[in-house]
Amino acid sequence: MEPMMIEMEDLVKQFPHTDEAHQRAWKTAVAGISLSVQRGEVFGLLGPNGAGKTTIIRMLTMQTQPTSGTIRIGGQNIADAAQRIKERIGVVPQHINFDPELTVWENLELHARLHHMARAARTARITELLTEMELMAVRNDGVRRLSGGMNRRLLIARALIHRPQVLFLDEPTVALDPQIRRRIWDLVRDIARHGVTVLLTTHYIEEAEALCGRVAVINKGLLIDVQTPRTFCEQLGAHTVEWDGAQGRDYCFFHSREEARAHARTLEDTMHRVLLRPTNLEDVFIELTGRKEGL
Repeated sequence: MEPMMIEMEDLVKQFPHTDEAHQRAWKTAVAGISLSVQRGEVFGLLGPNGAGKTTIIRMLTMQTQPTSGTIRIGGQNIADAAQRIKERIGVVPQHINFDPELTVWENLELHARLHHMARAARTARITELLTEMELMAVRNDGVRRLSGGMNRRLLIARALIHRPQVLFLDEPTVALDPQIRRRIWDLVRDIARHGVTVLLTTHYIEEAEALCGRVAVINKGLLIDVQTPRTFCEQLGAHTVEWDGAQGRDYCFFHSREEARAHARTLEDTMHRVLLRPTNLEDVFIELTGRKEGL
């Protein structure tokens, strides 16, 4: 059987910190998570702020060491084959981190050189990626002049320069407008169609619903559940009744449309703005992580 492309077993990450009593203590950011991602899959990590998503990405990409547990990429343990694995992965960070003194082309050229690509190969690859990302027209511009969407596309191009087998995306569309976000979604889908395994974190739940074959919901460093978006919604109840409750918008979930309609009718005489709609992944996320999370 072909190995999973990404495997985590009992992954733990703890950080030293000072507690409320001003004593040295340990804060657990990731608490014994085990997950696996199939080759060619688009897999999403969802969770509130501080859930541990970025910490997991940083461990998978060898930017920080796990406190304990095992990580394998393509069947290889990162503790034994870090350099070989780095050659197989690409990373799109949450924050823009280009060299601001270089042009678009020069930033990609630098990254290609770091991967020891020959001149002809890197020139062809940079041209190919800038064309695919619709950035050839700005190849000689400084990166400071790029829009947010252009920067995100350039980050993806840089991560793909060496043809990685695994791509890590940490909040790939943060602060982008809806049109640019959907353009990035198209790029991610195209990358996956070419056989690249994609693991992404996002706060945009509809992004995970649109892109991911499976998603893992994480809260306070713990793995809550892993399912397809559709299975998550069906387990909660495929039909949602939404109305103005005493403390804001309230929800109730039903497995059959008939039950949902019957409940909606009981509310229509006493409540305003009663809505019957399909359940979505955001409903699931809120129910699993707590309706008051983040308040």
